[in-house]
Amino acid sequence: MSAPFDQQVTFLYAEDPAPSWRFYEEVLGFDLVQDQGSCRIYAPAPGARAFLGVCRARGPRVADNPRLQGGAVVTFVVQDVEGWHARLKQAGVELATAPSLSETYRVTSFFFRDPAGYTLEIQRFERPDWPAPT
Repeated sequence: MSAPFDQQVTFLYAEDPAPSWRFYEEVLGFDLVQDQGSCRIYAPAPGARAFLGVCRARGPRVADNPRLQGGAVVTFVVQDVEGWHARLKQAGVELATAPSLSETYRVTSFFFRDPAGYTLEIQRFERPDWPAPT
């Protein structure tokens, strides 16, 4: 059975979206798929079926803890986790953690925040049952 949906978009909101737009375009190197004026939608990978939208917020953030109800952590999956850590450090991004292995989830990952304060994670699955990208 194929996926029930054709594509997926996650939207993040920033009171001042310009620094976030620069971050996703210049630091992470995402391709801009659509500029809607107050919202930009990016493809984090070539041939993506999942996209990330960054839009102007209509009000301030209510809570900074991403693990509270209504919070979010956006995770990008890549094999070279350590290389991305070095790249972001060189770009001056404040990194919350170094890459580490979670035995519980069997992933190697690290966390950081985007200019609007969203928690981002770069991770590699260390398990054979994760589907490979197509």
